[in-house]
Amino acid sequence: MAGREDPPPEVHIRVHSRRGANTIHPVEADTPPVTATSAPPSPNTAVYGEIKHFKKWVPWLIPSFVVVNTVMFVITMYVNNCPKNSVSCVAGFLGRFSFQPFKENPLLGPSSSALEKMGALDVSKVVDKHEGWRLITCIWLHGGVFHLLANMLSLLVIGIRLEQEFGFVRIGLLYLISGLGGSLLSALFIQSNISVGASGALFGLLGGMLSELITNWTMYANKVAALVTLVIIIAINLAVGILPHVDNFAHIGGFLSGFLLGFVFLIRPQFGWVNQRYAPTGYSSTSTKPKFKMYQCILWAFSLILLIVGFTAGLVLLLRGVDLNDNCSWCHYLSCVPTSRWSCNTQPVSCLSEQTGAGQYTLTCSNNGRSKSYSLLNPTTSQIQGLCVQLCR
Repeated sequence: MAGREDPPPEVHIRVHSRRGANTIHPVEADTPPVTATSAPPSPNTAVYGEIKHFKKWVPWLIPSFVVVNTVMFVITMYVNNCPKNSVSCVAGFLGRFSFQPFKENPLLGPSSSALEKMGALDVSKVVDKHEGWRLITCIWLHGGVFHLLANMLSLLVIGIRLEQEFGFVRIGLLYLISGLGGSLLSALFIQSNISVGASGALFGLLGGMLSELITNWTMYANKVAALVTLVIIIAINLAVGILPHVDNFAHIGGFLSGFLLGFVFLIRPQFGWVNQRYAPTGYSSTSTKPKFKMYQCILWAFSLILLIVGFTAGLVLLLRGVDLNDNCSWCHYLSCVPTSRWSCNTQPVSCLSEQTGAGQYTLTCSNNGRSKSYSLLNPTTSQIQGLCVQLCR
């Protein structure tokens, strides 16, 4: 009919899942190109292209982190040089790369002195010698083969999926800042022993997954099931931290940092805004949709403030040499709960060495009073230290 206007075209946003029918992601409708050999496109025909806010990234950073951690472990074992610095070694056929005795390191790894040389977290050196870089270098070191394998397998499972969803920049920052947060909380509570491992950064990724689920709640199909599953996984991993010789403060610090960072880094725009942003030419909307919901903006601002305040306060307390155990009498139970099967005594070991004859030395452990004689020919300090650790455990 003459004078009648056609209605504005509708915007169609198709959705598909990338997390086992759990999350829905929009894709953009494009007009297919017309060539000399192609038929004119139908008005209802659309070719769907991926929207940049929900694009799928090719993961390369997380695999690179795995390679770096593995290389650092190999270098640490080279520096350790067990045959030269210890009386006995495990897997001696590996030569310089052989492991410390099981009594000294049951994880199949280097000595604590080698880890300290490579940059392990030693609070006294951070505070007294201003070696703050140890807060970062410690997350690239591992105590042994078992420690390395457990962390790297977890990193591949968790990290690759996150990098595919959010890209290398955001996940890389989430990993590094969470690792720093874990080191910081660990240094404020555990000041008598060195600490190494990527566990704090890994727990940061878990925390980021939880906050991402919360802040992007409306985009999930099976949201309650996803939330319950994730909470159970996090709870089990934190519960393992109450075992002795596990730095659960690094886990808690990394998790809290990652949880807050997730609200800042992993926020996604709402589908209503995406509809308008990628609408075809000529489409007009009666109302403007906000890019983010109000609760997303509130969580973003609140989390950013908490992160800035928390990291600033933590660094100030650490550099002043504050031990938070003095202000919290029960907090040590968060990292280790003593039972009849194990002790939570983490005091550094020390021994008295006495030469009783030619090539004969007697070591007495100052921690438990045990004594033992050894036949040693010109022993080095590292050899004496290794025997001391075995004697006191």
